Amino acid sequence: MAKERWASRIGLVLAMAGNAVGLGNFLRFPAQAAKYGGGAFLIPYIVALLVVGLPLIWVEWAMGRYGGQKGHHSAPGIFQSFSSNGIWKYFGVMGLWSCLVIAAYYLYIESWCLAYAGYSAIGGFSGYTPADVEAFFSKLTGETPNQLFAISPFGMIMFAICILINIFVLSRGLAKGIELVSKIGMPTLIIFAAILAVRGLLIAPPVEGQAPTFFTDQHAKASPFEGLNYLWEPRFGELGDPAVWLAAAGQIFFTLSIGMGSIHCYSSYLRAKDDVALTGATAAWTNEFCEVILGGTILIPIAVAYLGLEAVRGYTQGGSGFGLGFMVFPTLFNNWGWFAPVAGFFWFGLLFFAAITSSLAMGQPIMAFLQQEFGQSRTASALSFGVLLLPLAIPVAVLSQATFFDEFDYWAGTVMLVVFALGESILFAWVFGMKNAWEEITRGAELWVPPIFYFVIKYVTPLFLLAILAAYVFKPAADWKTYIEAAVQGKPAPAWEWAGDGLIGKLMHKDLEATRNRVSSDPQLDPAQRTAALEHLENVETWRNVDRLMMLGVYVFFCVLVYVAWSRRRAQGRA
Repeated sequence: MAKERWASRIGLVLAMAGNAVGLGNFLRFPAQAAKYGGGAFLIPYIVALLVVGLPLIWVEWAMGRYGGQKGHHSAPGIFQSFSSNGIWKYFGVMGLWSCLVIAAYYLYIESWCLAYAGYSAIGGFSGYTPADVEAFFSKLTGETPNQLFAISPFGMIMFAICILINIFVLSRGLAKGIELVSKIGMPTLIIFAAILAVRGLLIAPPVEGQAPTFFTDQHAKASPFEGLNYLWEPRFGELGDPAVWLAAAGQIFFTLSIGMGSIHCYSSYLRAKDDVALTGATAAWTNEFCEVILGGTILIPIAVAYLGLEAVRGYTQGGSGFGLGFMVFPTLFNNWGWFAPVAGFFWFGLLFFAAITSSLAMGQPIMAFLQQEFGQSRTASALSFGVLLLPLAIPVAVLSQATFFDEFDYWAGTVMLVVFALGESILFAWVFGMKNAWEEITRGAELWVPPIFYFVIKYVTPLFLLAILAAYVFKPAADWKTYIEAAVQGKPAPAWEWAGDGLIGKLMHKDLEATRNRVSSDPQLDPAQRTAALEHLENVETWRNVDRLMMLGVYVFFCVLVYVAWSRRRAQGRA
């Protein structure tokens, strides 16, 4: 089988940036920054970028290039190439597992972006209220309160279209598939975002006593610059809250797509002396430009201009911009007259391009594994990826989002990213050895890597990751700040309860327990409604347990494939 290569360096950078640039750049980051200290959020964000993000970018690029020279293009083989201990290839299985599990729900969101973009382009949201948009979303997803099944023929068709698009692009290979889409998608995304950002900043509310100008918008309640001020004005007092630092570190993982195995795969197609320092950093800076500059200039400023500051605070208090981006923005664009359908298409179009360039990076590692270890062609491996995806994707599409969708996002899309990153940092810096690791990072480097990163990669990054993981595992319901303040001030701390979004609390279904308590004590619910809600929560818990068993089964399945693959290698004298 001919060895694949990237056709150009710019194509590689755009593909890597496309892998990183996702929905979180435009929906999650602005809401996280608004919630956690405004401009002050950039302090822990930049710290996390320097001690976790950029070091792990270099680690993953270097690991991928090194493994590629050994003939490996997926995480199991790449990890095994750094140690004689066979256990590492089974840890590397996480790089296949996470890509498949995340793709199962990420492609579903991608299909929403495609549906919204198409509906916006034909003017479908014209005259819609937020309630009308919610009804459209319910039609797309089939979600109804207290119902376990969420089946939508329309949504299933859009989901199937997105899966088929991904399979087709992946079947074209690196240069003619992924790289080509990235060369088209990333510049288009940036152009769409820049146009929306400029148009949004031109919104001018009417001023009493002043004649309206060309840019005056009678529907605007405030200047978009009030939104920028709210987003970027530092609230330094919040830096003492550990939740702010944890959120910043989490955002770095989300935004750079580290801890998944996709960067390893992409960089494994480099030549031995190809640069990873400058190219990796360039991909990271491209992502940061899209997130901080473009993402920070669209969502919050436009929303504040039309809704007012207090309303936007309510929408972003959960740290997510999904409600604003999908439920409210289609109605706000209606204030832009003839440009409204175009603006809606640009907004959801850029979200679609952000999503597909990320989802393609999830399919390639699995395809590379099947091609390399089982001799499948590009087309056959792309179809195999689709077949492997279906058992996970179907439950995501037909069951309540509180089951498979949320669980996949939490375990594969959050916690296991940190676990994987911690493991690879130990393997690279300690098992392989930091001297060897540093030589690998700097070989062929076209960017001077400051020697301080030798120390950071060996000590600071693993310790920082360990702290993040511990914070996730042992997260208390009363948040860490409460217990830290109690310890410092010598005051009694509240009784310990596990947080519903912490690992231990999640395993114990503490989030569902809290919801049950709210439902049981809600005076506005009649007995029939209360019974229906409680029965629904019981069903959700049951299916979450099924979901977890399925995720474990997928991991075991990949471990079996790896075992078979290495048995074949030994039989052929390639191990």
